[in-house]
Amino acid sequence: MTKEEVRVITLAKLCLQENMVLWDIGAGTGSVAVEAARLLRSGNVFAVEKDGEAFALLKENARAFELENLVPVFGEAPQVLETLPDPDRVFVGGSGGKLLEILEVAAARLPEEGVVVVNGITLETVAESVAVLEDLQFSCAVVLLGVSWVEQVGRRHLFRSANPVYVIQGKKGVKA
Repeated sequence: MTKEEVRVITLAKLCLQENMVLWDIGAGTGSVAVEAARLLRSGNVFAVEKDGEAFALLKENARAFELENLVPVFGEAPQVLETLPDPDRVFVGGSGGKLLEILEVAAARLPEEGVVVVNGITLETVAESVAVLEDLQFSCAVVLLGVSWVEQVGRRHLFRSANPVYVIQGKKGVKA
């Protein structure tokens, strides 16, 4: 599950407006999809997940939060993307090793000034995302988030850190 602090930055970088269509690729259990669907009151979130257990939780979360505009889609990107309406925004939380192909489909289907956000935990994801997006004429920005929380250990308090997360934003047709 994407941590709350990372979700906030990710959603901000998506620049959502309430009537948009968002693809959430590699949606997992739906933490980003749920938050996005709550913001996209007259839009839709298509949350793509290939893992059966995660997909079951994704569907359960859509029901639990009563989000009729959150559409769980079982399948693997980029193939399953053919069946979806064109997006205004694309979030890639997981690519299953097919980041290049997913970004190519996203670039072809996004309108001018569309936005892609990729979350990653490796330098290779950053390098591949930026290289592919720039080749596809997107301007890119990268943020590295390091989040820590206070935890009590005995009578003392110390910070426990989560793994850092890279948030890569690409804007189509916008020069840096």
